[in-house]
Amino acid sequence: MSGLVNALVIVAVVGTVIARQFRAHTLDTDRRWWLLPLVLAVVALREPGILDAHHRVESAALLAVELLIGLATGAGWGWTTRIWTAPDGVVWSRSTKASVAVWGVGIALRAGLFVLGSALGLHQDSSALLLGLAGTLLVRGGVLTWRARSSGAAGRPAPAYGDDKRSAWKERV
Repeated sequence: MSGLVNALVIVAVVGTVIARQFRAHTLDTDRRWWLLPLVLAVVALREPGILDAHHRVESAALLAVELLIGLATGAGWGWTTRIWTAPDGVVWSRSTKASVAVWGVGIALRAGLFVLGSALGLHQDSSALLLGLAGTLLVRGGVLTWRARSSGAAGRPAPAYGDDKRSAWKERV
């Protein structure tokens, strides 16, 4: 695939995922949450230009940092998502304001990484960004699935960092 197609895939996936996350939606812990990240990783790794042929060590280092940023963003996003179980046992989730901050920091770090690579004269392919996005979605899905399974069907919200909403449960008097 060309860089333009990769860029369009990245924009489409990020737009869809982010737009969906800020609406309450059911979280199915039995589905294959790892499938989309796997497909994105395969698409990214199929491209021959993921590393700069003239600066392999430097581009490999930038790729490693890109992956670390992606993994950290996914973990932060997973831990800042609010999870709760409805009375019927269905698990729901919705991102919080802190999730927006995590995404903002992740995007800023990736932009800084791109500027650094450009300053070093490295050829940067969109495959690295696609691979970082795959890592983000994989870790986020894993964290949410783990949190949803560990919260059980108790009906109480699983705590999310930055979640300023209080539980709607009333205490008996």
